[in-house]
Amino acid sequence: MYVSHPSVHPVEAPPITDGALRVVMMKDFQGMPGTIGGLVLRLCQFLFAAGAVSVMASTHDFVSVTAFCYLVTAVGLQSLWSLVLAVIDIYSLLVKRRLRNTGMVTLFTIGDGITSTLTFAAACASAGITVLISNDLGYCAHNQCMRLETATALAFFSWFTVSPSFLMNFWSLASR
Repeated sequence: MYVSHPSVHPVEAPPITDGALRVVMMKDFQGMPGTIGGLVLRLCQFLFAAGAVSVMASTHDFVSVTAFCYLVTAVGLQSLWSLVLAVIDIYSLLVKRRLRNTGMVTLFTIGDGITSTLTFAAACASAGITVLISNDLGYCAHNQCMRLETATALAFFSWFTVSPSFLMNFWSLASR
């Protein structure tokens, strides 16, 4: 009778090292600080935020509504934060250094979290007031609704571009 028998193949043990652990660095994904994708996100954040500030400041009556003043303040802070981080990204790309320092990533994460929250809240408040003025009160002839809507949309676009930066920084910080 021909019955098959299991065969045991010896497995070689991995070479014994001197106890040192091999550290594997995480790959830099586009959108993280110090990458070209991160620089593009920062520049888009800055351009959308600066556009929202300039469009809102071009209206003559934004000072009379608190939500619009809040939008100018929050998006102004967002534009300054994004410009500073874009300069840091440009510097790190020019000198070919990675921004993987835990302190720097923590600072970027906290700053992005605060500015994205402020920008989103200001954009939502401004959107509510813009809908109130245009649809419910019908004051679009007296107010400059198109400019208000444009500034609010640019603030939302700025928030859409800061959210990936925040999530990538937070993910990088959490995966350490």
